[in-house]
Amino acid sequence: MKTHATFLPGRAALALAVAVGLTASVAAVAAPQKAAKPATQSAQAFKPVVEERAMAILKATSERLAAAKGLSFTATVSYEFPSKLGPAIVYMTRYDVSLQRPDRLRVTTRGDGPAVEFFYDGKSIVAHAPAENLVAVADAPPKLDAALLQAFRTAGIYFPFTDLIVPDPYAAMAAGVKSAFYIGNSEVVGGVKTDIIAWADNDVFLQMWIGTEDRLPRRFRAIFRADPMRLRHDMELSNWKVEPQFAAEAFDSTKARSARAIPFGHPVSVPPPGVKPLTDKSKGKPAASGAAK
Repeated sequence: MKTHATFLPGRAALALAVAVGLTASVAAVAAPQKAAKPATQSAQAFKPVVEERAMAILKATSERLAAAKGLSFTATVSYEFPSKLGPAIVYMTRYDVSLQRPDRLRVTTRGDGPAVEFFYDGKSIVAHAPAENLVAVADAPPKLDAALLQAFRTAGIYFPFTDLIVPDPYAAMAAGVKSAFYIGNSEVVGGVKTDIIAWADNDVFLQMWIGTEDRLPRRFRAIFRADPMRLRHDMELSNWKVEPQFAAEAFDSTKARSARAIPFGHPVSVPPPGVKPLTDKSKGKPAASGAAK
């Protein structure tokens, strides 16, 4: 799954971006890393290939997801951040997702803080923090992918499973592929038999576990090329329901809309006292999430 903000990337006027984003702050910077060892001769000789079998599996799962008029699932995401000792610390976030095509989406996010809710009903996006009784509401485009793009641009709201729920998952996931190959199968992940494939473009290396029979994705692991620490991002997908029956009020909330209104706003990253922002010194720009020099 291609993601551009981190494997999950992204999350204030409490600007509600806080509500749907990462709930833990990074309070430590990793110790300087040793230079990577030179690649082995076998690694240097490796030439990326795009295997038809791997792409066929990716296409099959994409078609299964795109064909469903309704989906619900749980995405449990873990992501690493550096610590002062060097080894990474793992944070986790859970997303409970309900989707009714073409234009209904509800996501309840549970992290280290109170749960927050995101709604899209084809006309507006709503981000609700029940514990604080705060809500942000904005008009949105009539298409789901355009609405999700607006949420990201205006409030830093990004879901790690976005590529799975857009109208054409294959176009989202296959674009820019540089390498794809079949690894094998497993009966460990998700309690079902899965096919394991690897996929890579210029930005990220992904390993995917996809149900052999039902073609539903069960797990993703991502490592980003721009991250010199090679921090890992994992997403487990469970509780799958295809074509579930949703209640009429599933994609809106009277309680949310009656909460105290605040505007959407893009999150601003403020490091703890004494901690300098992580930057890519070679370019003078912010480094990829989790990266350190």
